[in-house]
Amino acid sequence: MRILVIEDDLEAAAYLTKAFREAGITCEHAGDGESGLFMASENEYDVLVVDRMLPRRDGLSVISALRARGVHTPVLILSALGQVDDRVTGLRAGGDDYLPKPYAFSELLARVEVLGRRKGTPDQDVVYRVGDLELDRLSHEVRRAGREITLQPREYRLLEYLMKNAGQVVTRTMLLENVWDYHFDPQTNVIDVHVSRLRSKIEKDFDKPLLKTIRGSGYMIKYDP
Repeated sequence: MRILVIEDDLEAAAYLTKAFREAGITCEHAGDGESGLFMASENEYDVLVVDRMLPRRDGLSVISALRARGVHTPVLILSALGQVDDRVTGLRAGGDDYLPKPYAFSELLARVEVLGRRKGTPDQDVVYRVGDLELDRLSHEVRRAGREITLQPREYRLLEYLMKNAGQVVTRTMLLENVWDYHFDPQTNVIDVHVSRLRSKIEKDFDKPLLKTIRGSGYMIKYDP
């Protein structure tokens, strides 16, 4: 994977560049909005990590300009502005994800990996499969071992997102932003309640568990033969 970090804080940029490279990701750096826009327009990247407050051209302006030029590289916005309205503004400007500061690098890395898988591989799967669990995105039917499982709308969205990212850790924040649309405080237990209900429905009376809790990180749906 090749990414571009557009960040004017040189210390933060050096840390991110080093951390991404240690994770096996090719990482380049631009120190201001104009340089970032030029590099992102002229080179191929899998993901752009863009700080919102930049000199010469702010991050949202960079993203809007890229989209206007037909550059659709996935963008993750970093910002000290973390209110709901700020995140919505960033996403509407063309960002694909939004991570408020301060953040844990492990979560940033997970989000970048998710966006990297998205580039160049449009999500055209009609049916998601994890082991003997199947989710049909057209009919909204869920079956395991051929047995139909009835889910409530939110449980379905939760399962769909988990299966879309099967084998990868999905953080609580990612679920709040992609399944609950920012409507709940990150400290709420709404995720735990829905995960518990979902786990009961897709695992009860079946031999192998699929939905795993990754302590301190989030959740993962995965089939272990």
